[in-house]
Amino acid sequence: MPKKLPAWLAELSEEDLQFVKRFMLSSGSLKDMAVAYSVSYPTVRARLDRLIAKMTAADQSKPLDPFDRKIQLLVADGKLPVDLAKSLLAAHKASTGRRRLRPKQRLKP
Repeated sequence: MPKKLPAWLAELSEEDLQFVKRFMLSSGSLKDMAVAYSVSYPTVRARLDRLIAKMTAADQSKPLDPFDRKIQLLVADGKLPVDLAKSLLAAHKASTGRRRLRPKQRLKP
């Protein structure tokens, strides 16, 4: 019987998976990654930070509201600005009557 993928892995795109593979094969060297992708070290670092944020959002120990989770993943992917995400979460919270964000539900770019 096939094993179910962990949530943090299931949320990764094909491009994310290739980045993780290349990262592992380079023994975690961001310098080597920058050379392989022909980009600067800070660009690779920013990409890794977004990937970490995406994995963290997907792997929350407490189940999040599906809307909250999607917003966090979009922010982590760099597809949604943090200020807009906060505004959307506040509007969603107001419409559903929730009082505050759950712990560890802080948004990071």
